[in-house]
Amino acid sequence: MSRIGKMPIPIPPGVEVTIDGSRVKVKGPKGELEREFSPRMKIIKEEGLLRVERPTDSKQDKSLHGLTRALLANMVEGVSQGFQKVLDIVGVGYRADVKGKVLHLQLGFSHPVEYPIPEGVEIECPIATRIVVQGIDKEKVGQVAAEIRAFRPPEPYKGKGIRYEGEEVRRKAGKAGRAK
Repeated sequence: MSRIGKMPIPIPPGVEVTIDGSRVKVKGPKGELEREFSPRMKIIKEEGLLRVERPTDSKQDKSLHGLTRALLANMVEGVSQGFQKVLDIVGVGYRADVKGKVLHLQLGFSHPVEYPIPEGVEIECPIATRIVVQGIDKEKVGQVAAEIRAFRPPEPYKGKGIRYEGEEVRRKAGKAGRAK
């Protein structure tokens, strides 16, 4: 039995779950998410809990069991608490700011980088060297953070670039110089 798949998902107060066949709609104080799951998985709602059951012990069903449960748990957590990723910008003159629905980045290129903020995600810059990506869809928040980081990933010699908060960048030694 899948250790993740067999765990029940508690439904917090204020969160409404609607199951229509293999389509699940989760509504909460932060917003509403809807997703289509595999019709092989059976999603059961009982007093304050969600459970996922699988029909057989085939390899595919075992995989889908844990996946379905994890996606459901992320939907419930997203509409009740939300998700956030924090990015730090390291480098002289590197900075970010939000103007309207566009994130403006100065990353040492000859031109500023402009990133249009997608629907369903909020981006804010409390200080010029920090970007906070927030939203109710964990997948979308992670994807947006990865796209922003990809503009200038941290380099190993000086450590300049955009990194996740708490990410450690392995540093390399520079040129050793010539012996005389």
